[in-house]
Amino acid sequence: MADPCTPEPAPTRTPEPTPAPAPAPGARPVTLVIVDDHPVVRDGLRGMFASSDEFEVLGEAADGAEGVAAAERLGPDVVLMDLRMPGVGGVEAITEIVRRGLRPKVLVLTTYDTDADTLPAIEAGATGYLLKDAPRADLFAAVRAAAAGETVLSPAVASRLVHRVRTPAGAPLSSREREVLALVARGTSNRAIAAELFISEATVKTHLSHVYDKLGVNDRAAAVATAYERGILGHRPA
Repeated sequence: MADPCTPEPAPTRTPEPTPAPAPAPGARPVTLVIVDDHPVVRDGLRGMFASSDEFEVLGEAADGAEGVAAAERLGPDVVLMDLRMPGVGGVEAITEIVRRGLRPKVLVLTTYDTDADTLPAIEAGATGYLLKDAPRADLFAAVRAAAAGETVLSPAVASRLVHRVRTPAGAPLSSREREVLALVARGTSNRAIAAELFISEATVKTHLSHVYDKLGVNDRAAAVATAYERGILGHRPA
């Protein structure tokens, strides 16, 4: 028999489930337009971004002219831009997007990281520069950062820019750099230069990169012309 003086236990209540947090007001995916002349690349990128709710691909373009038109028509947050394309290339497209005052930020996504590619693109107004071998997580982070107006550079490109800043135009060429440049002036290929100087082709390219930085140029022809103008290679052959 229960003790009449002992209070009865309070009835047990089952706690109600905690509701899932509501999405942040105004939250929406980052919108993109993909500009690349290779359909396989565009398909791959579209599929990659489609796998995440954070992004929405609004359209694609196969060259720079189509890219500018799509950027103006669709108004994405970010234009993912290749550089070397038939017809209107990436740098020209970036220049036109900036000239028109369009809202998208431009993130370059390419396989090329030479000074002749990176510097004109950044000078034209690209918000960032990434290489196509970047991991998916890095690409996603770069697109988010570009949409927020932050500058994004692949490590290789950042290293080149730092080197260029630290090596002002007009710095004297080393003896090896002059040797390489003299062979370039004779029309010698990188492979032939490497064989003649007993160095690797990669080392030849590094020397040429330093030559371009010091002379303030972007390609072999301009380097040779500038070197003759400054008397670095002596007198130009008649």
